[in-house]
Amino acid sequence: MTQQGSPRSPKSVEDIRAEVVKLLARHNVSQAPVDVEKIARKENIDVKYSPFEGDTMSGALYRMDDTAIIAVNSLNHPNRRRFTIAHELGHFVLHNEALHVDRSFSIKHRDATSSLAIDPEEIEANRFAAELLMPYDLICADLKLAQEFDFETDDAIAQLASKYRVSEQAMIFRLNTVLATFTK
Repeated sequence: MTQQGSPRSPKSVEDIRAEVVKLLARHNVSQAPVDVEKIARKENIDVKYSPFEGDTMSGALYRMDDTAIIAVNSLNHPNRRRFTIAHELGHFVLHNEALHVDRSFSIKHRDATSSLAIDPEEIEANRFAAELLMPYDLICADLKLAQEFDFETDDAIAQLASKYRVSEQAMIFRLNTVLATFTK
């Protein structure tokens, strides 16, 4: 909902990609892995790590006036922590919220709400995170370098996932979404 109480239009994949491209250009990022924590800090967002009770909370974004903090569950895997920072950056860039708390979610299926396509802001933040961690242009360049990219080859997926510092599951999902744009 916008501040006036009326629903806002969801952001398209192209709009989200454009926001990520601007963010990457502003911070002179042109290769993987993208240092999302460094970007957050350059955007004047403090990143704090703390063990969260239970395993349901991944992160939170708090913003008031000129202060912004991303809280990250330090108990999560490093790739998950990177995704959480990227996801919260998505909320910071795309949405005007004072506080946003994210519960645990899986890269492949997103969280329970966004996987059902009920909460557009969660879907947008997930797309933003995927685009930021695995930028479209960089993935396309990697695919062009690999003459015949074989999804069946675990080594190829593992190498790309390692290069981008994401899970293999996230890389497979991202490659599928990028390749789908080639067929349009």
